[in-house]
Amino acid sequence: MVSLLTLAWIYFRIGLIFVGGGYVLIPLLNHIMVEQYRWLTLRQFLDGLALSQLTPGPLAMLATFTGFRAGGFLGGLVATVFIFTPCVILMLIIGRNYHRLKNIDIIKNTLDGLLPAVVGLVAAAAWNLGVSSLSGVKEIIILAIGFAIFKWTKVTPMFVILGAGVVGLLLN
Repeated sequence: MVSLLTLAWIYFRIGLIFVGGGYVLIPLLNHIMVEQYRWLTLRQFLDGLALSQLTPGPLAMLATFTGFRAGGFLGGLVATVFIFTPCVILMLIIGRNYHRLKNIDIIKNTLDGLLPAVVGLVAAAAWNLGVSSLSGVKEIIILAIGFAIFKWTKVTPMFVILGAGVVGLLLN
């Protein structure tokens, strides 16, 4: 069992770079949770990632799940609180000063530079997850159908994920 202080520090650091939404963190979370600390197997990580898509704040739920696996109930609580702490502090600071900050060129330019990097991180995460989870034709077909549904319809992601799970169950 890992110490709560270690969990707090790890998730606080993750929360510091929670820029651009949670999906940019997938490679980092995989590295920390699976490779570095071995709190989860790759299969558990992928399953947790898939299941967390059914909840609000999916990667925060993954942090809760991992914290629980590493440190029990208190570990899950600590991971959840500390992954959000940096962004809450940052939003309190920015929110109070937004009217002044939004017109500063260096801030606008920095945010404009972050966007392509975030897109690249999301693409890298998709690539890494695809390489590790697409092992056959069935998975590639489900991926293509899921992509098409997301791209060209307004079907909620929950139904696509549940439908993919049913298809996977029926095809085994």
